[in-house]
Amino acid sequence: MAVVLARIRMPLIYLGLAAIAVDSFLVDLPRWPLLALLAVAFAVYLRLGTVRRPPVEVAPPVTGRWLAYNSPADRVPSHHLHAYGQTYAIDLVSDPAGGRRPGLAWWPLARRPSDFPGFGQPVLAPADATVVRAHDAERDHWSRTSPPAMLYLVAEGTVRELLGPGRILGNHLVLDLGDGVYAALAHLRRGSLRVRPGDRVAAGQQLAACGNSGNSTEPHLHFQLMDHPSVLLAAGLPLRFGQAGLPGNLEALAGAQVRSPQP
Repeated sequence: MAVVLARIRMPLIYLGLAAIAVDSFLVDLPRWPLLALLAVAFAVYLRLGTVRRPPVEVAPPVTGRWLAYNSPADRVPSHHLHAYGQTYAIDLVSDPAGGRRPGLAWWPLARRPSDFPGFGQPVLAPADATVVRAHDAERDHWSRTSPPAMLYLVAEGTVRELLGPGRILGNHLVLDLGDGVYAALAHLRRGSLRVRPGDRVAAGQQLAACGNSGNSTEPHLHFQLMDHPSVLLAAGLPLRFGQAGLPGNLEALAGAQVRSPQP
């Protein structure tokens, strides 16, 4: 049932939006069926569709000292939503020793991507895999790391939702790891992709560089496993990185060797 719900959640949302447009501009539709459709669509979008199975172990997609934000160690779904296969997704933010990473502040309102240590850092293949999708057309925008910029991000994210998952993920790769498991690596730097669909890659091979494209507050790597190559239809899968346990939010990942909890 969880997989079925995962497959229909985004089509239901788009169907509901289309029904609103038809009702507003073309013909009057019966209101109760329309409201029922929207209620079901948002219920599925927000809360339903957790796949529970043993985690899939993969190699860390980064090296160095990184922080785990929005991880399944803190909550499931980790990003508050099951949509786009991100039930067990994790955001990895580079934070080298010495405190060189800018934090949230009122000023400046935004920073260049290059002000952050993660920008341009290598992104590695988490396993031997085949590239099934490679998107490299989105710009790397300035950060959203001030309160006014965070408010702007909310409005910006709504527009990105309407434009489709590609605008949410920004530059991204989808890899086929075999056995029905796919990996998505998102918010990559424009022009950094070293592979294209159909390429075979080996675990640890550099695929791209960390960027700040798509729905992103600052340069970081969004990583997730899922059961379908399309994030529009995928259900998120639990994952494990290497040998160490996954720390909570804001804890350092030494060598990014992290693991998600059993679902």
